[in-house]
Amino acid sequence: MQTADSSPPTWDICCRVIDNYGDLGVCLRLARDLARRGTRARLWCDDLSPLAWMQPDPVERLEIRPWEQAEAAAPGDVVIETFGCEPPAAFVAAMAAKAVRPAWINLEYLSAEDYVERSHGLKSPQFSGPGAGLDKWFFYPGFNERTGGLIREPGLIDAVTAHHGDAWRAARGWGRLPGERVLSLFAYPQAPLAPLLEALGPGWLLLLCPGAPQAAVPPLLREGQRAIALPALTQDDYDRLLWSCDLNLVRGEDSFVRAQWAGQPMLWQIYFQDDGAHGPKLEAFLDAALAGAEDRWAANWRALSRAWNGLGPWTPACAEALRERPAAVAQARAWRAKLAAQVDLTSQLQAFAARAGGA
Repeated sequence: MQTADSSPPTWDICCRVIDNYGDLGVCLRLARDLARRGTRARLWCDDLSPLAWMQPDPVERLEIRPWEQAEAAAPGDVVIETFGCEPPAAFVAAMAAKAVRPAWINLEYLSAEDYVERSHGLKSPQFSGPGAGLDKWFFYPGFNERTGGLIREPGLIDAVTAHHGDAWRAARGWGRLPGERVLSLFAYPQAPLAPLLEALGPGWLLLLCPGAPQAAVPPLLREGQRAIALPALTQDDYDRLLWSCDLNLVRGEDSFVRAQWAGQPMLWQIYFQDDGAHGPKLEAFLDAALAGAEDRWAANWRALSRAWNGLGPWTPACAEALRERPAAVAQARAWRAKLAAQVDLTSQLQAFAARAGGA
């Protein structure tokens, strides 16, 4: 949609980094996708340092600006407040003062829990504060047509299918030996690495993403296992890494979504929460992603997922799940096809913003 003067609309995407860079990763992917679809996107963030490796090259129509500069900025046509980060008060006041007020949308965290469908698309009128008179709308990503979907750039599945993973890895010195399987490992420091390596058995090359496992894994390797510590990768290269591995261990939200598009078996380490909310969140996702799978394999994979997240014991079923690759691949491809049949998040967000009053 074009603005009244026929110029591309401007979207502001506001992000605050809490303790990891997953929030910024999601925001960057959204901003970049919008820009590549013809929208002018401005990404405001209070910690831009990770972009030196996430996105070192400029993207046409994408501006990346420090958070404090938003205090004096003129808001665009759509303002995306990600994960309840609350834009600066002066920026919100400028939104309320515009003759044509922007659509104000809070992009929430991803979950498969039931509350997402109930909350997606709800409006919160602002009766006080700098945004008095504005409406804030809640937009929830999700895994079915009653939610806002997932970020999926045009042509993504075709790119995955055309990728030559072994050649791509070998060119970077990460090639497999004959008979080896390859996994990528991106994990939080509390990951139960020793039981995982025991369950894997021999014949694995572990590609370790930056983080605590790069130091923790090598002393724990079993016979017939190798590990390579990877440098920080751009988002595009991290995607290619996921496409080229036989198993992807991911964490948080951004890598979690990208691993699902890879169409390979994926083990998710959910962000730990002191109140235990991560347990039901994991179970809700497993209920969705394992629907229709063969009962025995699904039960084994559920046991493995619980154990990896410290929510269940390590049992022989965990090792069995890792050995049942044909079933795991079949389910990963079926799940990806189901997700790909839905409208992607950026397309849905653009349509939603138009209905909410933005461009």
